[in-house]
Amino acid sequence: MNKILFVKKRNGEKEKINLNKIITILNRSVKNLNNVSTSKVLLNSQIQFYNNITTTQIHNIIIKSAADLISEKYPNYQYMSARLTIFQIRKKAYNQFYPPKLYIHIKKMVKIKKYDSTILKNFSVKEINLLDSFINHDRDMNFSYAAVKQLEGKYLVQNRINGTIYESPQFIYILIAACLFSKYPKKKKMEYIKKFYDAISTFKISLPTPIMSGVRTPTRQFSSCVLIECADSLDSINATTSSIVKYISQRAGIGINVGQIRALGSPIRNGENFHTGCIPFYKHFQTAVKSCSQGGVRGGAATLFYPIWHLEIEDLIVLKNNRGIEENRVRHVDYCVQINKIFYERMINQTYITLFSPSDVPKLYDYFVSNQKKFKKLYNQYESNNKIRKKRIKAIDLFLIIMQERTSTGRIYIQNIDHCNEHSAFNPKYAPVKQSNLCLEITLPTTPLYDLHDKNAEISLCTLSALNLGQINNLTELKELSYLIVRALDELIDYQSYPIFSAKNSAHNRRPLGIGVVNFAYYLAKNNLKYSDGSANNLTHQTFEHLQYYLLQASYKLAKEKGPCTLFKHTTYSKGILPIDRYKKTVDTICNQSLKLNWEKLRKKIKKYGLRNSTLSAIMPTETSSQIVNATNGIEPPRGYITVKASKDGMLKQVVPEYKKLKKKYELLWNIPDNKGYLHLVAIMQKFVDQSISTNTNYDPKKFPKKKIPMKLLLQDLLRAYNLGIKTLYYQNTRDDSKDCQNDINNNSCYYGSCIL
Repeated sequence: MNKILFVKKRNGEKEKINLNKIITILNRSVKNLNNVSTSKVLLNSQIQFYNNITTTQIHNIIIKSAADLISEKYPNYQYMSARLTIFQIRKKAYNQFYPPKLYIHIKKMVKIKKYDSTILKNFSVKEINLLDSFINHDRDMNFSYAAVKQLEGKYLVQNRINGTIYESPQFIYILIAACLFSKYPKKKKMEYIKKFYDAISTFKISLPTPIMSGVRTPTRQFSSCVLIECADSLDSINATTSSIVKYISQRAGIGINVGQIRALGSPIRNGENFHTGCIPFYKHFQTAVKSCSQGGVRGGAATLFYPIWHLEIEDLIVLKNNRGIEENRVRHVDYCVQINKIFYERMINQTYITLFSPSDVPKLYDYFVSNQKKFKKLYNQYESNNKIRKKRIKAIDLFLIIMQERTSTGRIYIQNIDHCNEHSAFNPKYAPVKQSNLCLEITLPTTPLYDLHDKNAEISLCTLSALNLGQINNLTELKELSYLIVRALDELIDYQSYPIFSAKNSAHNRRPLGIGVVNFAYYLAKNNLKYSDGSANNLTHQTFEHLQYYLLQASYKLAKEKGPCTLFKHTTYSKGILPIDRYKKTVDTICNQSLKLNWEKLRKKIKKYGLRNSTLSAIMPTETSSQIVNATNGIEPPRGYITVKASKDGMLKQVVPEYKKLKKKYELLWNIPDNKGYLHLVAIMQKFVDQSISTNTNYDPKKFPKKKIPMKLLLQDLLRAYNLGIKTLYYQNTRDDSKDCQNDINNNSCYYGSCIL
């Protein structure tokens, strides 16, 4: 610098800028990192300094200067910039580099009501000091830059009004572990806390947003997914709306079954008036969803579910698109169309679909979800009854409209309702699955809510987590991790609070868990396998066989210890029926590998002891939580070697794991020729997963004449997914034609507790 510049310190004093202090911080940030240059970061930073700059502004500049250098050639700048951010977080939280002792920290946080006061009641000073000895604060240095910025923006306890930060990452991990195992017997408590802390802080287990941001705080709602069924009455509609507000405000993603709401023009009160139809009530739900910002962690979001045969479907299916006016559009929620075999057959056979108002066809929606034979018989009867209001439409025309809207918005989802029940963990006679959640991986029973104190209603909640496939070297490692995560999440069910009785009742009676995976793309690359050519089929089969087997094993052992879930009798597991018995057998045509584990022994144990949890697995998107553990997103192929995501701090760049070593092994999304190989892998996973899988379809218009995706291909993929037993289809991503092909027109973050995990 030619000119002497002064810096304004936190206490208001001014002094000359001391480059040696900056160099010391930069040198500390590059320990054990190759191919990073502190001098380059310093040079890029210096030119941005000005007179009377603050120390905070200097630190922000050097962080951004390091982050701007993240590239395929120099991926380690993502760790340098992350460490610089960690230094800043610690300075903000503690006014020093080293975090305080855990007991002092907890006392302070309880006093200012940022931590749950029960922590001090459940642990003695001696125990907290032991917990402190478990903490390895150096693990903060293993985050990538994108991970730290997500932690800073969404997970660290803070005052979101004035920006004050109160903690650093390792305190999150140790206190989550402590809170979840706080009720365990003394001899076992510390053992489980240490094991769980090590698993989550070394990224072997990935936790969702509600758990990461909420456990340890006074707000005790940690379920990522909430499923609410609305009946065809004003009381139910109002109760549903109130429930949405309560759960949206506490970080949950919502699925709303609106399939029974009667159509426009239907009689009300025995003909006293005409019904206004679905759209006004969808708007009502949308307002409720968008009423809360979820404490600054993320915005509220929901998906509405309705059947393909609903009389208003032609108007409902276009609610998301940009055409039309506000009066006839409801664009700020998403939609899912429920389909079964009958309607696919009618499309293939080029016949008609008859549309009804659910209010005019008693029992039809009930059978639609619970009994396919009875549905077909009753549907045919109603079709031939000339006294019932109805409309006929060519099946192919209706499917074309659905696929056109799915393509143009990316957010018209598909639920194969028959697969969700016929290949379900639940007996549809007692507990039919009528919907899914925001991200379409949760398939749990619901019953309509009529008021917030309704003891007969059932709002279903699911608690999520994921295992990091990139961190395992042998499939047997999944055993210990499964054992840990099942125990932890089962404890969470009792630890959390429930703002609505019907949600608590359901959670305690069914105790459902949804445990998935992250880093699947890295896992394939490590093993020199691809999505598209079938080479990954056998490893996928083995991996998900081991995952589900060990999850079930952990749950039956927990049932042996604590008793099975109260409504275990509603599950197919209670009859000894396992996922390997109820999957769609067409999967065997793409992978006929034999089972590797002793399922008959497991079957006997489950029949003898039951299961503590009615469900164990679900494959969620993990949009945010995968970033935290520096993993590729769920089971999805990466769009590029560097993922770029917008945030309030600018563009966050994250390089795929082991980029330099495995660059040629990764199969990037837009290099995959079609959806076939990916759908095959999903179908293999679904053979074992007892809930569902957030399954995306992806299309690059540049691959087709005139850059138009053929409708024939869209329908082929839809039918392929159904034929293979895939339960749900989530986003349809369409590649943008801009230079930055990392982003696509439907690239929206999702809940994993983003589901945003």
